[in-house]
Amino acid sequence: MNDTSDGTQYAIRARRVLDVDRGEYLDDAVVVIADGVIQSVVDSAPRDATLIDAGDVTLMPGLIDCHTHMLLRPEDQVWPPAILFKTQVYRMAEGVAAARRALEIGFTSARDTDNEQVWHGDTALRDAIARGVIPGPRMWVATDAISITGGDMRIDDMVNPELKLPDVAAMADSPDEYIKEIRRQIQIGADWIKIYCTSTRKDVERETMEPLHQFTLEDVTRMVNEAKRYRRDVAAHAYGGSGAQAAIRGGVRTLEHGPLLLEEDLQAMLECGTYWVPTMQTYYKRQFSDFERNFVKRHEGAFKRGLELGVNVAFGTDVGSFPHGEQMDEFDLMVQYGMSPLDAIRSATVVAAELLRKTGSIGTLAQGAHADLVAVDGDPLADISALHRVRLVMKEGKVFRDDHRVADGVEQIHWQPSR
Repeated sequence: MNDTSDGTQYAIRARRVLDVDRGEYLDDAVVVIADGVIQSVVDSAPRDATLIDAGDVTLMPGLIDCHTHMLLRPEDQVWPPAILFKTQVYRMAEGVAAARRALEIGFTSARDTDNEQVWHGDTALRDAIARGVIPGPRMWVATDAISITGGDMRIDDMVNPELKLPDVAAMADSPDEYIKEIRRQIQIGADWIKIYCTSTRKDVERETMEPLHQFTLEDVTRMVNEAKRYRRDVAAHAYGGSGAQAAIRGGVRTLEHGPLLLEEDLQAMLECGTYWVPTMQTYYKRQFSDFERNFVKRHEGAFKRGLELGVNVAFGTDVGSFPHGEQMDEFDLMVQYGMSPLDAIRSATVVAAELLRKTGSIGTLAQGAHADLVAVDGDPLADISALHRVRLVMKEGKVFRDDHRVADGVEQIHWQPSR
Protein backbone atom coordinates (compact mmCIF):
# COMPACT_ATOMS: atom_id res chain seq x y z
CA MET A 1 0.00 0.00 0.00
CA ASN A 2 1.29 3.45 -0.89
CA ASP A 3 0.97 6.02 1.88
CA THR A 4 2.30 9.32 3.13
CA SER A 5 4.82 7.94 5.60
CA ASP A 6 7.65 9.77 3.86
CA GLY A 7 6.54 12.97 5.58
CA THR A 8 5.34 14.73 2.42
CA GLN A 9 2.77 17.41 3.20
CA TYR A 10 -0.51 17.68 1.33
CA ALA A 11 -2.79 20.68 1.52
CA ILE A 12 -6.48 20.18 0.72
CA ARG A 13 -8.35 23.37 -0.07
CA ALA A 14 -12.14 23.65 -0.17
CA ARG A 15 -14.68 26.45 -0.51
CA ARG A 16 -16.09 25.55 2.90
CA VAL A 17 -14.31 23.68 5.69
CA LEU A 18 -16.60 22.66 8.55
CA ASP A 19 -14.99 22.95 11.98
CA VAL A 20 -17.34 20.68 13.93
CA ASP A 21 -15.67 21.50 17.25
CA ARG A 22 -16.46 25.20 16.95
CA GLY A 23 -19.59 24.67 14.89
CA GLU A 24 -18.69 27.02 12.07
CA TYR A 25 -17.40 27.22 8.53
CA LEU A 26 -13.90 28.31 7.65
CA ASP A 27 -14.10 29.85 4.18
CA ASP A 28 -11.47 28.86 1.61
CA ALA A 29 -9.43 27.15 4.30
CA VAL A 30 -6.73 24.54 3.80
CA VAL A 31 -6.33 21.28 5.72
CA VAL A 32 -2.67 20.25 5.87
CA ILE A 33 -1.89 16.55 6.32
CA ALA A 34 1.26 14.43 6.51
CA ASP A 35 1.87 10.83 7.55
CA GLY A 36 -1.88 10.23 7.56
CA VAL A 37 -2.40 12.83 10.29
CA ILE A 38 -3.88 16.33 10.26
CA GLN A 39 -1.12 18.88 10.84
CA SER A 40 -3.14 22.10 10.80
CA VAL A 41 -6.04 24.02 9.30
CA VAL A 42 -4.74 27.27 7.81
CA ASP A 43 -5.67 30.08 5.43
CA SER A 44 -3.19 29.17 2.70
CA ALA A 45 -1.15 26.15 1.70
CA PRO A 46 2.44 25.91 2.95
CA ARG A 47 5.00 26.42 0.20
CA ASP A 48 6.40 22.92 0.46
CA ALA A 49 2.99 21.20 0.45
CA THR A 50 1.37 19.52 -2.55
CA LEU A 51 -1.95 21.29 -3.12
CA ILE A 52 -5.20 19.43 -3.75
CA ASP A 53 -7.93 21.91 -4.72
CA ALA A 54 -11.24 20.21 -3.96
CA GLY A 55 -13.18 23.18 -5.33
CA ASP A 56 -16.68 24.33 -4.38
CA VAL A 57 -17.41 21.63 -1.81
CA THR A 58 -17.83 21.34 1.94
CA LEU A 59 -14.93 19.53 3.60
CA MET A 60 -15.54 17.96 7.01
CA PRO A 61 -14.23 15.18 9.24
CA GLY A 62 -14.96 11.59 8.27
CA LEU A 63 -18.26 10.35 9.67
CA ILE A 64 -18.75 7.76 12.43
CA ASP A 65 -21.62 5.25 12.53
CA CYS A 66 -22.04 3.94 16.08
CA HIS A 67 -24.45 1.11 15.22
CA THR A 68 -23.76 -1.05 12.18
CA HIS A 69 -24.23 -4.67 11.16
CA MET A 70 -21.75 -5.19 8.35
CA LEU A 71 -22.50 -8.91 8.22
CA LEU A 72 -26.28 -8.50 7.97
CA ARG A 73 -28.58 -7.90 5.01
CA PRO A 74 -32.32 -7.12 5.09
CA GLU A 75 -33.25 -10.54 3.73
CA ASP A 76 -31.43 -12.16 6.66
CA GLN A 77 -34.12 -10.94 9.06
CA VAL A 78 -37.07 -12.69 7.46
CA TRP A 79 -37.96 -16.34 7.38
CA PRO A 80 -36.04 -18.46 6.51
CA PRO A 81 -33.09 -16.89 8.36
CA ALA A 82 -29.74 -16.55 6.62
CA ILE A 83 -28.16 -19.34 8.63
CA LEU A 84 -30.25 -21.87 6.70
CA PHE A 85 -29.13 -20.90 3.21
CA LYS A 86 -25.97 -18.73 3.39
CA THR A 87 -22.57 -20.08 4.32
CA GLN A 88 -20.30 -18.21 6.72
CA VAL A 89 -17.85 -17.58 3.88
CA TYR A 90 -20.59 -16.12 1.68
CA ARG A 91 -21.72 -13.80 4.46
CA MET A 92 -18.13 -12.67 5.02
CA ALA A 93 -18.01 -11.70 1.34
CA GLU A 94 -21.18 -9.67 1.90
CA GLY A 95 -19.49 -8.01 4.87
CA VAL A 96 -16.48 -7.03 2.76
CA ALA A 97 -18.82 -5.37 0.26
CA ALA A 98 -20.76 -3.61 3.04
CA ALA A 99 -17.61 -2.23 4.64
CA ARG A 100 -16.37 -0.87 1.34
CA ARG A 101 -19.74 0.75 0.66
CA ALA A 102 -19.75 2.40 4.10
CA LEU A 103 -16.36 3.96 3.42
CA GLU A 104 -17.33 5.09 -0.07
CA ILE A 105 -20.27 7.11 1.26
CA GLY A 106 -18.20 8.84 3.93
CA PHE A 107 -18.07 6.65 7.05
CA THR A 108 -14.44 6.34 8.06
CA SER A 109 -15.18 4.77 11.47
CA ALA A 110 -17.87 2.37 12.68
CA ARG A 111 -18.90 0.42 15.74
CA ASP A 112 -20.34 -2.94 14.69
CA THR A 113 -22.82 -4.08 17.29
CA ASP A 114 -22.77 -7.87 16.89
CA ASN A 115 -21.69 -10.34 14.25
CA GLU A 116 -25.14 -11.70 13.42
CA GLN A 117 -24.00 -15.32 13.79
CA VAL A 118 -20.98 -15.03 11.50
CA TRP A 119 -18.63 -16.34 14.16
CA HIS A 120 -15.38 -14.34 14.28
CA GLY A 121 -16.57 -12.48 11.18
CA ASP A 122 -16.59 -9.01 12.68
CA THR A 123 -13.16 -9.35 14.27
CA ALA A 124 -11.76 -10.68 10.98
CA LEU A 125 -13.33 -7.79 9.07
CA ARG A 126 -11.96 -5.26 11.55
CA ASP A 127 -8.46 -6.71 11.39
CA ALA A 128 -8.39 -7.05 7.59
CA ILE A 129 -9.33 -3.38 7.26
CA ALA A 130 -6.76 -2.31 9.84
CA ARG A 131 -4.03 -4.22 8.01
CA GLY A 132 -4.92 -2.76 4.62
CA VAL A 133 -6.12 -6.02 3.10
CA ILE A 134 -9.54 -4.57 2.21
CA PRO A 135 -11.02 -1.06 2.27
CA GLY A 136 -13.48 -0.06 4.96
CA PRO A 137 -14.01 2.11 8.03
CA ARG A 138 -11.87 1.46 11.10
CA MET A 139 -14.04 -0.71 13.29
CA TRP A 140 -14.80 -1.51 16.89
CA VAL A 141 -16.77 -4.74 17.26
CA ALA A 142 -19.02 -6.45 19.80
CA THR A 143 -18.70 -10.06 18.57
CA ASP A 144 -21.61 -12.31 19.58
CA ALA A 145 -23.85 -10.17 21.86
CA ILE A 146 -25.58 -11.60 24.94
CA SER A 147 -29.28 -12.38 25.35
CA ILE A 148 -31.40 -14.83 27.37
CA THR A 149 -32.96 -18.16 26.51
CA GLY A 150 -36.35 -17.49 24.93
CA GLY A 151 -35.55 -13.81 24.47
CA ASP A 152 -34.32 -11.68 21.60
CA MET A 153 -32.15 -13.24 18.87
CA ARG A 154 -33.93 -16.59 19.11
CA ILE A 155 -34.91 -18.34 15.89
CA ASP A 156 -35.90 -21.81 17.06
CA ASP A 157 -39.41 -20.68 18.06
CA MET A 158 -40.32 -20.72 14.36
CA VAL A 159 -39.22 -24.28 13.60
CA ASN A 160 -39.70 -27.83 14.80
CA PRO A 161 -38.37 -27.76 18.40
CA GLU A 162 -36.69 -31.12 17.79
CA LEU A 163 -34.28 -29.41 15.40
CA LYS A 164 -31.16 -27.97 16.99
CA LEU A 165 -30.29 -24.65 15.34
CA PRO A 166 -27.38 -22.50 16.52
CA ASP A 167 -28.29 -19.47 18.58
CA VAL A 168 -27.97 -16.09 16.87
CA ALA A 169 -26.45 -14.63 20.04
CA ALA A 170 -24.86 -16.01 23.20
CA MET A 171 -27.65 -17.04 25.58
CA ALA A 172 -26.84 -16.53 29.26
CA ASP A 173 -29.31 -17.05 32.10
CA SER A 174 -27.24 -16.69 35.27
CA PRO A 175 -24.34 -14.60 36.59
CA ASP A 176 -21.91 -17.47 36.07
CA GLU A 177 -23.01 -17.84 32.45
CA TYR A 178 -22.85 -14.19 31.44
CA ILE A 179 -19.59 -13.49 33.27
CA LYS A 180 -17.97 -16.43 31.50
CA GLU A 181 -19.44 -15.25 28.20
CA ILE A 182 -18.06 -11.73 28.61
CA ARG A 183 -14.61 -13.18 29.26
CA ARG A 184 -14.89 -15.47 26.23
CA GLN A 185 -15.92 -12.60 23.96
CA ILE A 186 -13.04 -10.44 25.13
CA GLN A 187 -10.70 -13.38 24.57
CA ILE A 188 -11.78 -13.64 20.92
CA GLY A 189 -11.34 -9.92 20.34
CA ALA A 190 -14.45 -7.99 21.41
CA ASP A 191 -13.90 -4.23 21.72
CA TRP A 192 -17.38 -3.75 23.19
CA ILE A 193 -19.86 -5.96 25.02
CA LYS A 194 -23.43 -5.82 23.74
CA ILE A 195 -26.36 -7.03 25.82
CA TYR A 196 -30.08 -7.32 25.07
CA CYS A 197 -31.93 -5.67 27.94
CA THR A 198 -35.25 -5.92 26.12
CA SER A 199 -36.47 -7.99 23.24
CA THR A 200 -37.63 -6.63 19.86
CA ARG A 201 -40.96 -5.52 18.41
CA LYS A 202 -42.39 -9.03 18.21
CA ASP A 203 -42.39 -9.20 22.03
CA VAL A 204 -43.84 -5.73 22.69
CA GLU A 205 -47.24 -5.89 24.41
CA ARG A 206 -49.64 -4.38 21.87
CA GLU A 207 -51.92 -2.59 24.33
CA THR A 208 -49.40 -1.15 26.80
CA MET A 209 -46.42 -0.96 24.40
CA GLU A 210 -44.30 -2.51 27.15
CA PRO A 211 -41.25 -4.38 25.79
CA LEU A 212 -40.07 -7.70 27.19
CA HIS A 213 -37.61 -7.03 30.04
CA GLN A 214 -34.64 -9.42 29.85
CA PHE A 215 -31.83 -8.55 32.29
CA THR A 216 -32.33 -7.16 35.81
CA LEU A 217 -30.53 -4.15 37.27
CA GLU A 218 -28.32 -6.53 39.25
CA ASP A 219 -27.49 -8.48 36.09
CA VAL A 220 -26.55 -5.36 34.14
CA THR A 221 -24.45 -3.97 36.98
CA ARG A 222 -22.48 -7.21 37.20
CA MET A 223 -21.91 -7.30 33.44
CA VAL A 224 -20.82 -3.66 33.30
CA ASN A 225 -18.39 -4.18 36.17
CA GLU A 226 -16.94 -7.30 34.57
CA ALA A 227 -16.47 -5.50 31.25
CA LYS A 228 -14.79 -2.60 33.05
CA ARG A 229 -12.18 -4.95 34.49
CA TYR A 230 -11.05 -5.49 30.91
CA ARG A 231 -11.44 -1.79 30.01
CA ARG A 232 -14.48 -2.48 27.86
CA ASP A 233 -17.75 -0.58 27.67
CA VAL A 234 -21.23 -2.05 27.37
CA ALA A 235 -23.90 -1.23 24.79
CA ALA A 236 -27.48 -2.18 25.62
CA HIS A 237 -30.22 -2.94 23.13
CA ALA A 238 -33.24 -1.53 24.96
CA TYR A 239 -36.59 -0.26 23.76
CA GLY A 240 -37.87 1.24 27.00
CA GLY A 241 -39.65 0.30 30.20
CA SER A 242 -38.00 -1.51 33.08
CA GLY A 243 -35.41 -3.06 30.76
CA ALA A 244 -34.18 0.38 29.72
CA GLN A 245 -34.09 1.51 33.35
CA ALA A 246 -31.97 -1.53 34.24
CA ALA A 247 -29.57 -0.71 31.40
CA ILE A 248 -29.24 2.96 32.31
CA ARG A 249 -29.01 2.52 36.09
CA GLY A 250 -26.73 -0.47 35.64
CA GLY A 251 -24.12 1.74 34.00
CA VAL A 252 -24.09 0.88 30.30
CA ARG A 253 -22.32 3.49 28.20
CA THR A 254 -24.81 3.44 25.34
CA LEU A 255 -28.47 2.67 24.94
CA GLU A 256 -29.37 1.42 21.46
CA HIS A 257 -32.69 2.17 19.73
CA GLY A 258 -34.93 3.37 22.59
CA PRO A 259 -38.15 3.84 20.57
CA LEU A 260 -40.39 3.47 23.63
CA LEU A 261 -38.40 5.58 26.09
CA LEU A 262 -40.49 7.58 28.54
CA GLU A 263 -39.76 10.80 30.42
CA GLU A 264 -38.29 8.94 33.39
CA ASP A 265 -35.97 6.99 31.08
CA LEU A 266 -34.68 10.13 29.38
CA GLN A 267 -34.20 11.82 32.75
CA ALA A 268 -32.24 8.79 33.96
CA MET A 269 -30.00 8.99 30.89
CA LEU A 270 -29.26 12.62 31.69
CA GLU A 271 -28.50 11.74 35.30
CA CYS A 272 -26.23 8.82 34.40
CA GLY A 273 -24.56 10.36 31.34
CA THR A 274 -25.77 7.58 29.05
CA TYR A 275 -25.34 8.04 25.31
CA TRP A 276 -28.39 7.33 23.17
CA VAL A 277 -27.98 5.83 19.69
CA PRO A 278 -31.58 6.00 18.39
CA THR A 279 -31.26 4.26 14.96
CA MET A 280 -34.61 5.62 13.79
CA GLN A 281 -34.65 4.76 10.12
CA THR A 282 -34.66 1.00 10.64
CA TYR A 283 -38.17 1.31 12.10
CA TYR A 284 -39.25 4.22 9.89
CA LYS A 285 -38.65 2.08 6.81
CA ARG A 286 -40.77 -0.78 8.14
CA GLN A 287 -44.25 0.65 8.78
CA PHE A 288 -46.70 -1.93 7.48
CA SER A 289 -49.29 -2.04 10.28
CA ASP A 290 -51.02 0.28 12.73
CA PHE A 291 -48.81 -1.10 15.49
CA GLU A 292 -45.64 -0.33 13.52
CA ARG A 293 -46.86 3.17 12.66
CA ASN A 294 -47.64 3.82 16.32
CA PHE A 295 -44.21 2.45 17.20
CA VAL A 296 -42.52 4.95 14.86
CA LYS A 297 -44.64 7.79 16.24
CA ARG A 298 -43.52 6.90 19.77
CA HIS A 299 -39.90 6.88 18.59
CA GLU A 300 -40.29 10.34 17.08
CA GLY A 301 -41.80 11.67 20.30
CA ALA A 302 -39.04 10.19 22.45
CA PHE A 303 -36.38 11.66 20.16
CA LYS A 304 -37.92 15.13 20.24
CA ARG A 305 -38.18 15.04 24.03
CA GLY A 306 -34.61 13.79 24.30
CA LEU A 307 -33.45 16.78 22.27
CA GLU A 308 -35.37 19.16 24.53
CA LEU A 309 -33.77 17.66 27.63
CA GLY A 310 -30.25 17.60 26.17
CA VAL A 311 -29.66 13.84 26.15
CA ASN A 312 -26.35 12.86 24.52
CA VAL A 313 -27.44 11.63 21.08
CA ALA A 314 -24.84 9.83 18.97
CA PHE A 315 -25.32 8.84 15.36
CA GLY A 316 -26.08 5.22 14.53
CA THR A 317 -28.07 3.61 11.76
CA ASP A 318 -28.58 -0.15 12.32
CA VAL A 319 -27.53 -0.59 8.70
CA GLY A 320 -27.90 -4.18 7.60
CA SER A 321 -31.51 -4.18 8.73
CA PHE A 322 -31.94 -1.99 5.64
CA PRO A 323 -29.71 -1.89 2.53
CA HIS A 324 -26.08 -0.88 2.88
CA GLY A 325 -25.52 2.51 1.28
CA GLU A 326 -28.66 4.12 2.74
CA GLN A 327 -27.07 5.25 6.00
CA MET A 328 -27.35 8.97 5.19
CA ASP A 329 -31.14 8.73 5.50
CA GLU A 330 -30.65 8.79 9.28
CA PHE A 331 -29.44 12.40 9.07
CA ASP A 332 -32.60 13.33 7.16
CA LEU A 333 -34.81 11.86 9.90
CA MET A 334 -32.86 13.50 12.71
CA VAL A 335 -33.31 16.91 11.10
CA GLN A 336 -36.93 16.17 10.21
CA TYR A 337 -37.57 15.43 13.89
CA GLY A 338 -36.06 18.70 15.08
CA MET A 339 -32.28 18.33 15.38
CA SER A 340 -30.28 21.09 13.71
CA PRO A 341 -28.13 20.04 10.74
CA LEU A 342 -25.00 21.05 12.67
CA ASP A 343 -25.96 18.93 15.68
CA ALA A 344 -26.81 16.01 13.42
CA ILE A 345 -23.33 16.19 11.88
CA ARG A 346 -21.76 16.62 15.32
CA SER A 347 -23.60 13.49 16.48
CA ALA A 348 -21.65 11.57 13.82
CA THR A 349 -18.32 13.26 14.53
CA VAL A 350 -17.39 14.81 17.88
CA VAL A 351 -20.19 13.16 19.91
CA ALA A 352 -19.61 9.75 18.35
CA ALA A 353 -15.88 10.11 19.05
CA GLU A 354 -16.66 10.88 22.70
CA LEU A 355 -18.87 7.79 22.91
CA LEU A 356 -16.00 5.67 21.57
CA ARG A 357 -13.50 7.39 23.90
CA LYS A 358 -11.58 8.58 20.84
CA THR A 359 -11.91 12.34 21.28
CA GLY A 360 -9.20 14.16 19.37
CA SER A 361 -8.27 11.26 17.12
CA ILE A 362 -11.40 10.90 14.96
CA GLY A 363 -14.43 13.05 14.17
CA THR A 364 -12.43 16.28 14.20
CA LEU A 365 -10.05 18.44 12.16
CA ALA A 366 -7.85 19.04 15.20
CA GLN A 367 -4.09 18.78 14.93
CA GLY A 368 -2.95 15.20 15.48
CA ALA A 369 -6.25 13.60 14.44
CA HIS A 370 -6.40 10.92 11.78
CA ALA A 371 -6.63 12.53 8.33
CA ASP A 372 -10.19 11.29 7.79
CA LEU A 373 -11.95 13.73 5.47
CA VAL A 374 -15.18 13.82 3.49
CA ALA A 375 -16.17 16.40 0.87
CA VAL A 376 -19.78 16.89 -0.24
CA ASP A 377 -21.39 19.06 -2.89
CA GLY A 378 -23.44 21.84 -1.34
CA ASP A 379 -23.91 23.27 2.13
CA PRO A 380 -25.11 20.60 4.62
CA LEU A 381 -25.80 23.21 7.31
CA ALA A 382 -28.39 24.76 5.00
CA ASP A 383 -29.60 21.48 3.48
CA ILE A 384 -28.74 18.23 5.24
CA SER A 385 -29.39 16.28 2.02
CA ALA A 386 -26.00 17.54 0.81
CA LEU A 387 -24.56 14.61 2.78
CA HIS A 388 -25.98 12.33 0.10
CA ARG A 389 -23.67 13.99 -2.45
CA VAL A 390 -20.26 12.74 -1.30
CA ARG A 391 -17.48 13.52 -3.77
CA LEU A 392 -14.24 12.82 -1.89
CA VAL A 393 -13.39 10.37 0.89
CA MET A 394 -10.01 10.20 2.59
CA LYS A 395 -9.09 7.92 5.47
CA GLU A 396 -5.75 8.29 7.25
CA GLY A 397 -4.46 10.39 4.36
CA LYS A 398 -5.37 7.89 1.65
CA VAL A 399 -7.95 8.76 -1.00
CA PHE A 400 -10.64 6.10 -1.37
CA ARG A 401 -13.12 8.12 -3.45
CA ASP A 402 -12.50 11.05 -5.76
CA ASP A 403 -15.49 11.76 -8.02
CA HIS A 404 -14.12 15.09 -9.25
CA ARG A 405 -10.64 13.60 -9.77
CA VAL A 406 -9.04 16.43 -7.84
CA ALA A 407 -6.29 14.15 -6.51
CA ASP A 408 -5.40 12.49 -9.81
CA GLY A 409 -1.88 13.82 -9.76
CA VAL A 410 -1.20 12.67 -6.22
CA GLU A 411 -0.76 8.97 -6.82
CA GLN A 412 1.00 8.24 -3.57
CA ILE A 413 -2.07 8.96 -1.45
CA HIS A 414 -4.43 6.77 -3.44
CA TRP A 415 -5.26 3.56 -1.64
CA GLN A 416 -3.95 0.38 -3.19
CA PRO A 417 -4.85 -3.11 -1.94
CA SER A 418 -2.12 -4.98 -0.11
CA ARG A 419 -0.33 -7.60 -2.14
